[in-house]
Amino acid sequence: MAATQRLELRQGQSLAMTPQLQQAIKLLQLSNMELASFVESELEQNPLLERADDFEPDNAEFDGAVGDGDEDFAVDDSLAQTESETLPSAAEAPLDTEYENYYQSDGPGDQQAAGAPDHDGGSFESWGASKPVNFGGEDFSAEQRMADEMTLRQHLLGQLHIEFGDPIDRLIGLHLIDLLDEAGYLKADLEDLALRLGSSMERVEAVIARLQGFDPTGVFARSLGECLALQLAELDRLDPAMAAMLDRLDLVAKGDYSALRRHCGVDAEDIADMIQEIRALDPKPALAFGAGPASAIVPDIIMRPHPKTGWIIELNSETLPRVLMNNHYYRQVLGRVRDKEQRGYISECYQSANWLLKSLDQRANTILKVASEIVRQQDDFFQKGIEFMKPLTLRHIAEVIEMHESTVSRVTSNKFMVTPRGTFELKYFFTAAIGGVDGASHSAESVRHRIRLLIDKEPCNKILSDDRIVHILRGDGVDIARRTVAKYREAMRIPSSVQRRREKAAFV
Repeated sequence: MAATQRLELRQGQSLAMTPQLQQAIKLLQLSNMELASFVESELEQNPLLERADDFEPDNAEFDGAVGDGDEDFAVDDSLAQTESETLPSAAEAPLDTEYENYYQSDGPGDQQAAGAPDHDGGSFESWGASKPVNFGGEDFSAEQRMADEMTLRQHLLGQLHIEFGDPIDRLIGLHLIDLLDEAGYLKADLEDLALRLGSSMERVEAVIARLQGFDPTGVFARSLGECLALQLAELDRLDPAMAAMLDRLDLVAKGDYSALRRHCGVDAEDIADMIQEIRALDPKPALAFGAGPASAIVPDIIMRPHPKTGWIIELNSETLPRVLMNNHYYRQVLGRVRDKEQRGYISECYQSANWLLKSLDQRANTILKVASEIVRQQDDFFQKGIEFMKPLTLRHIAEVIEMHESTVSRVTSNKFMVTPRGTFELKYFFTAAIGGVDGASHSAESVRHRIRLLIDKEPCNKILSDDRIVHILRGDGVDIARRTVAKYREAMRIPSSVQRRREKAAFV
């Protein structure tokens, strides 16, 4: 058959993912910190974008703004949604449907604002939006008021200059300090260090021996056993039996106390006392230094009980970017520009700003839709506790709110909701289903919680095996296999029944 060239016309349908649409979908999975960084970069690049915080009522540059008391841009919560039988109206199209319509505007429209989804309900500012009063005229953050903490390196250098007078030993000690890991262990190749410094291994070892006397006790150890030995020696508790136990820490980890008694040559009571002493030590002594202040999770959604019934779900207004598009400035510049290239640049900035504002607004609407449906599905969990959590999948939420499953997955990534039961990531509420004896389904998270409660309450003389736990759960209506119980137990870092029996027998 000879190959020939010909022209054909074919008609078909395909989804065209424009760069703007791709970035709009990407915004869904950004955390509030990542979103703030992205918006900040857009503010620097686009001259038509302005911060809503910089808006002044008398400024003629703006046609409108987002602010307290502005009825045109009031931000409402989802009280009406959570109390109604249906989700928000179909007019609020999700990101995965007909997003290309956002880019068909040819000229400036009314002033637009981002981060203010339109819903029926109460005001956003009705809860948790107060700001601290500044009496000094300067706005210092908590990080600026916090004193700088001394790092481990600084702490050790201060002792190094006091302990060592010889410049060569001080140089070796300085290099050894720089080789410590975050826990305070010295795991580098010491022979390579001695070769690079032109020193002997004996001298390096002698410097290490002196450095091991530094505070905190246990730094510059080459292993866990050596770290614990240094701390026990300072407490004058490093006797031959304790040294023998440090040589077989693997038996301590396994809970094989019978073999440990034979190895150390002591009875069960002494073994129990020695293990208690080891557990009181610090296996990572350097972690007390240089650990920066813990960063608190900033929730994206705020959930609180309604005074009468149900729940109120709001977006956290503090995490929503507040940006405006300066249409007055756009008209001024566009009227004065005559060069085609410059007009193209201004039009591109306008389209980019228009897309950003609508994308941010749609992102907020989508997050609130998903969070409202999650609360509705897991109402028993919030009312009664984790034992009543229902199995839930992304597909189930997507079908109810008429979005694609991938959109729900992006929305629930890196998003947190503060609830009366604590702060949870949205992904936490999606758990697999475990079948029940009576045909009902049980959440995997609630089953894990039941397993932990059973093990916590087991008596010392009657340790529950995995088979026994399966029998108890099946008696409660949960049809679960033994290997599933073992998998959940290992995921929660709970030892096996043999290890638990050994550990509890050592302290009876």
